[in-house]
Amino acid sequence: MKDNVYFVSGIDTNIGKSYATGFIARTWNSEGRRTITQKLIQTGSTGMSEDIELHRRIMGCGLLPEDRNGLSMPEIYSYPCSPHLAAEIDGRPVDFIKIQKATEELSDRYDAVLLEGAGGLMVPLTRELLTIDYIARNGFPLIYVTSGRLGSINHFLLGLEAIRARDIRLHTVAYNLYPPEDDERICRDTENYIRNILASDWPSTRFITIPVLE
Repeated sequence: MKDNVYFVSGIDTNIGKSYATGFIARTWNSEGRRTITQKLIQTGSTGMSEDIELHRRIMGCGLLPEDRNGLSMPEIYSYPCSPHLAAEIDGRPVDFIKIQKATEELSDRYDAVLLEGAGGLMVPLTRELLTIDYIARNGFPLIYVTSGRLGSINHFLLGLEAIRARDIRLHTVAYNLYPPEDDERICRDTENYIRNILASDWPSTRFITIPVLE
């Protein structure tokens, strides 16, 4: 596998990972960097990954051949919950070999792959394996999605501690502005707080803003 796979995770569920993933893919493609997205494990769907569909809408394209043949969504489970429980409910263990082969194929075909996880960093993929440990085991650089909603600083800082403990490369922090927060004062202060933390302790990490699309 080429060194061109970036894992997208977030501080919590419903933080806007799929929205951010689609936006980053759209941006990189517009810059001439051929980028595709992949969903590590999709839950709460049947037949088609709803997150991949959202990516494609934001990217401004229809479904790709890699979507139709399952490379971008190698594992889909019907129950809307953590992957470890969804796999148990459907009676089908997660096939990590299948996932890895799909990721490798996308890595060969494209300049970059944005691999979106399910939920936050500590979400269990199995009873024994956490998302963050899957990231560390594969050596993926991390794109970490956060926002300005109340409580996000706490979750963000806890995530940084776990990232540092596993020696994961924090490639980018994506500050998601969608949906807009009601309290702009908290939102602005949270952004400044995060920027200062990165400048002090993570100087090589990029900071990008994910805007509200029209």
